[in-house]
Amino acid sequence: VFGTTVLSAVCHTRVELGSPSSFSAWILSTSISWFTIAAKHHITIAEVYESELVDIEKAIAHYEQAADYYKGEESNSSANKCLLKVASYSAQLEQYQKAIEIYEQVGTNTMDNPLLKYSAKEYFFKAALCHFIVDELNAKLAVEKYEEMFPAFSDSRECKLLKKLLEAHEEQNSEAFTEAVKEFDSISRLDQWLTTMLLRIKKTIQGDAGDLK
Repeated sequence: VFGTTVLSAVCHTRVELGSPSSFSAWILSTSISWFTIAAKHHITIAEVYESELVDIEKAIAHYEQAADYYKGEESNSSANKCLLKVASYSAQLEQYQKAIEIYEQVGTNTMDNPLLKYSAKEYFFKAALCHFIVDELNAKLAVEKYEEMFPAFSDSRECKLLKKLLEAHEEQNSEAFTEAVKEFDSISRLDQWLTTMLLRIKKTIQGDAGDLK
């Protein structure tokens, strides 16, 4: 079943197009490069590993390969989408340094783009949370670096939350930590990834009950 599923994902386009000559003609007529085709196949396989086979490490590998192909085509936006998947899953698997490097890279690439800079604060926020899980001081230094690199980050709700969490963590005050999270969540709903990372940070506070209630 495994082999059939993945093979089907890879060969789907060829089956639809029929003969090799019609496949070649289709490529020429649509101006789609081999890089893009290869990237899309790797994304399809990654999605199979995500949803049907639940093998996140293999999904990560295929998203990384897709990102490389998109970079070869200079499709940076598509490459970034794949890399953000890699970062998200890497953090879930506690591969924090890998996640940090990607979030910082994508954040740096988008912060000067008028259309994308709004998203940069989210990527720096996620990078800082990964730092925070590893070490409080690392997180403090990271926040300072992001503020210097991207001044708009200082005024963001994400940055203000990080500073409240750092203060609560330094004081080992789990109640203040929870209140800061609740206040943020009341305006910007936390998704599962953020909730997981925040819980991991909160559990490092002595005597913490291990929830955000």
